Amino acid sequence: MLGTHFRTGSPIWIDLGSPDTDVAAAFYGAVFGWQFVSAGPLAGGYGFLQKDGKTVAALGPMTEPGAKPTWMTYFQSDDIQATARDVASGGGTVRVAPMSVGDGSIAQFTDPQGAQFAVLQPGSGLERTSAADSLVWVELHVGDPEAAIRFYSGLFGWRSAEMQVPGMTYWVLSIADGDQQEGSFGGVAPLPGGQENPGWLPYFAVADADATATAVQQNGGTVLMPPSDVPDVGRIAWLADPGQAVFAVLKPNPRQGG
Repeated sequence: MLGTHFRTGSPIWIDLGSPDTDVAAAFYGAVFGWQFVSAGPLAGGYGFLQKDGKTVAALGPMTEPGAKPTWMTYFQSDDIQATARDVASGGGTVRVAPMSVGDGSIAQFTDPQGAQFAVLQPGSGLERTSAADSLVWVELHVGDPEAAIRFYSGLFGWRSAEMQVPGMTYWVLSIADGDQQEGSFGGVAPLPGGQENPGWLPYFAVADADATATAVQQNGGTVLMPPSDVPDVGRIAWLADPGQAVFAVLKPNPRQGG
């Protein structure tokens, strides 16, 4: 599961681009108890979402023309310029070229199948993960999972382990170094039926997936997939905020932690 000792290829940051940051901050505050803290008067409305004083995500206005509200996952790069070159040579697209932000550098990309992601060369990262109301897992949905794994492994050296789950094959991802199970942080799955756009889906750990789904509905969001049990994993639900940015929640099985 995710930690805060970030290494090459680790999910290190996540932020939400929203058409109305005030509405989004109020929604996630009601659902997860997050507090929005501005990054300052020169940050263009960007700020940090915190739980118990620790940053769990970030929030800002959408900046790309035609963009849709979405959660963006950032992976750690130790050489952001090299990563940008590898994205382009691997068939992906550089949407935002490497640029300095604070004490680090960021860049944003689209993979060859159309899923958007970003990288961060630290800098600093999230201060709380795999605890209640924080990021616990990231999942890529694409038409060709094996091609996606080859692309991202070329960027970050990720390892993958194939497993069978009801109705499909699923690939568990882990960073290149250390124990593969301990270093796991996400997975790759075929695009679900009815989902047209490939993308990365963040999962936030919760104490009660059913109560969270109810809170989402009560605060203007949508339940896309009702809470359901996944064997050996936990209870999950897919949800959308009032701006229609999609995210998921997971109540892990006790032995999974969280």
